[in-house]
Amino acid sequence: MVYMLLGTGFEETEAIAPLDLLRRAGVQVLTVGVNGKTVCGGHNIGIEADITLDEMDLTALEMIILPGGLGGVASVRASRAAMDALAFAWENDKFVAAICAGPTVLADLGITDGKKATCYPGCESGMGNAVMEENAPCVRDGKLITGTSAGCAIPFGLMLIEALKDREAADTIAQQIVIR
Repeated sequence: MVYMLLGTGFEETEAIAPLDLLRRAGVQVLTVGVNGKTVCGGHNIGIEADITLDEMDLTALEMIILPGGLGGVASVRASRAAMDALAFAWENDKFVAAICAGPTVLADLGITDGKKATCYPGCESGMGNAVMEENAPCVRDGKLITGTSAGCAIPFGLMLIEALKDREAADTIAQQIVIR
């Protein structure tokens, strides 16, 4: 199971684009409302999450995804259960993915230490001891996947598909959505 954490103020593009691509690829993804079932994004787009934090089954976890958006990131940081779920995923060798300001939350947990990563330009000071790869739309270092920004949500989503399935599956989805 793949879980995507949605905290109030999340960046809508960074959530919806990867979510759509993953579901097109046949990946089972559930959105998780950090602050309740209805979550309002940073641009006032309301989303009805599939489940809430207390409904997550971490024993079935394959990947956890954290979109950015300063409000969404703050919501996740303020939630012990959300932070525990991210830590659990990493400690149990599951994929952990974050985009934009989201990787700074992973840095708070020590997940990015010594790992290649990227984040939103200007958030680098919050990346701890990560090995920053500037100018990369997304970076994978083992089970850690990070993305730069809303403008990189499509490559980020395709990288998630490649990690969970394979390059061929990601290429198939890229062809379906006609990336040029």
